[in-house]
Amino acid sequence: MKKLFFVVFFTAVFAHGAVPDFDSLTLDQKLGQTLVAFVDTDNAHKYQSAIEKGLVGGVLVQWGNYSLEQTTELAAKLQSWAAKSPHKIPLLISIDYEGGTVYTPVTLGFEYLPPNMMIAAANDEEAAARIFYLAGLELRKAGIHINFSPVVDVNINPGNPIIGVRSFGSSPELVGRMGAAVVSGLSAANVMSVAKHFPGHGNTVLDSHYSLPVLNITKKEMQDVHLAPFKKAIEAGVPGIMTAHIIYKNYDPKNPATYSKRILNDLLRTEMKFKGVIISDALDMKGATLDGNIALSAAKTLEAGSDMALLGRFLNADKTFNKIYGYVGTELSQKRIEEASKKILDLKKQMGLFDEQKEPFTSTSKAYAAAAEVIAKKSVTVLRNKNNKIPLKEEFANTPGKKVCAVFFAPTRFAEEITSFNKPFLEKGWKVNYYNAIMKPTSKDLKRARECAKGADLFVIGTLQWAAKPFYKQTAVIGTLLEEFPDAVVISTMSPYEVKTYPGAKTVLLTYGISKHSMKAAADVIVGNIPAQGKLPIELE
Repeated sequence: MKKLFFVVFFTAVFAHGAVPDFDSLTLDQKLGQTLVAFVDTDNAHKYQSAIEKGLVGGVLVQWGNYSLEQTTELAAKLQSWAAKSPHKIPLLISIDYEGGTVYTPVTLGFEYLPPNMMIAAANDEEAAARIFYLAGLELRKAGIHINFSPVVDVNINPGNPIIGVRSFGSSPELVGRMGAAVVSGLSAANVMSVAKHFPGHGNTVLDSHYSLPVLNITKKEMQDVHLAPFKKAIEAGVPGIMTAHIIYKNYDPKNPATYSKRILNDLLRTEMKFKGVIISDALDMKGATLDGNIALSAAKTLEAGSDMALLGRFLNADKTFNKIYGYVGTELSQKRIEEASKKILDLKKQMGLFDEQKEPFTSTSKAYAAAAEVIAKKSVTVLRNKNNKIPLKEEFANTPGKKVCAVFFAPTRFAEEITSFNKPFLEKGWKVNYYNAIMKPTSKDLKRARECAKGADLFVIGTLQWAAKPFYKQTAVIGTLLEEFPDAVVISTMSPYEVKTYPGAKTVLLTYGISKHSMKAAADVIVGNIPAQGKLPIELE
C-alpha cells in the first residue's frame, strides 16, 4: 500500500483538570478507569452518579435512531459529568461503527459506512483509508474517541452466522491489507481503532452473542489464516485489539479467549508483541457470561490480560462496580488493576483528552460522499453472466420507452437508498416500475411482482439476506419468480453467500451492501455506463 498522508483536525473537548499523577489515584479509582458502561440518549442519566464518582472510565454509545446533534449533545453531557469526578478525568467515548449488518442509515446520525466486504471487493486500500479517515473526523467532531473497527476476522466458514459481510473476505492477505488501511485512516483522524475479534471469529457456526463457540482449529491454521491479519494490524500500529468469546481448544481448552491468560498474555502480548490496549467484547453476551455474573466476568477478563472491560447493557453501575471491587485480592489482583489503568490513563493523555482545543471544523459530507461513490463503483461484482446480458446491448439500453421492473426485498429503512437504482434508467428515458417488498414476503408480494414483471423489458430482483440463516419466505418467492422469469437479473444486496440459494439465476450481481451509491452503481453496470470492477473477496461453493 502506498504511504498515506492526511491532515489531522482536532475538535473541541471539554475542559477537565490537569493530568493527575497516577499514584494519586486510589485503587478503586484506578479500577474505574478500566470499566466501560453502555449508554444511549435515553438511559444515560442512570450512569451519572457512577461517572461523577469516577467508577467508570469510558462509555460505549449504543445504536439508536438519534440525530448527530443528539449524539454530540450526549457526549458533551457525559464529559460534563466526568469533569465532576474526583480527579476530573475525561471519559473515553467509544462506538461500534463498522458498516454493513451492524449499522443502518438512521443510526446515531453518522454517515452510512460501506460494509467491509464491499470495501474489499473494491480492493482499493487508499479508498478504504480515505473513507475511514473522513468518518473518523465526524466521530471526533461528535466527541467520539474509539471506534471498535476494523473486523479482521477471516470469514472462511460460509455458515458463520454473525460475521459475514462484516469481514473483508476469506483471504488472510486481503483482510490484512484492508484492515491495515482502516487503521491508517482512523489513526490519521486521531480516532483509536480496535481490531477484532482476537484471535479470530471467522470459522464459527455459532454466534457468541447467544452461545459459546468451541473451536478445535489447529495452531497451523490459526497462524496461517486467523492470526495473520492481526499481525498486519499490529504492524500498522493498531492501538487496540478486542477479544473473542470463543474457546480455542489448542490454545486453552478451558477458557474463552476473553478469560485466557494463554491467549491474551502468552500469545498476544508475548508472542505477537502487542503493546496496545486489550479490550474485552461485551460481557453481557451469552458467550461471555459466567452464570450471569457480569462483575465476575469483568474481574476475570482484567486478570487474564484485558485493559478495558465492556460491561454491557442494563446495569446498575454503582452496584456492579462494588461487586467487581469485591473480587480484588481473589479473582483480580492489584497488579493487574495497576497495569491496566495505567495504560488507559496514558491513552487518554496521548489522545489529547485533557487538552482544551476549539479549532473550527469544516463539513466532510461532500468528500465522504465522493469516497463512498468510488468504493461503490469499484465494488459491484458480476458473479454470473451466462447469456452475456450485462451490460445491456447499447442500442437496447439507449432506447427510450423501454420498461424496467425492479423489485427489492429489503427493510423499509433502506427504501430511500434503493430508489437511487432508478436514476440511470430514467436518464436513458426508460419507464421504471419499482417497489420495495418486505423481507418476509406474502402471496400479495408475489402477485404484485408477477404483474410488474409481465410487461417489462427488463426484470430485476434485489435480494437481501443478513447472514447464513436465510429468510425462507423470501427465498421461496424469489425462487418462484426465477422459475417464471428465468432471464431476470438478480442483485444480491448484502451477503453474497445467499446466491447458492438461486442456482437457476443466469445473471447475478453483488453489491455487498445497500447505499444510494451502491444501488446507482449496480444500475450503471447493468445499462453499461460503467464497467463491473469488483472482485469476489470470498470463495463460494
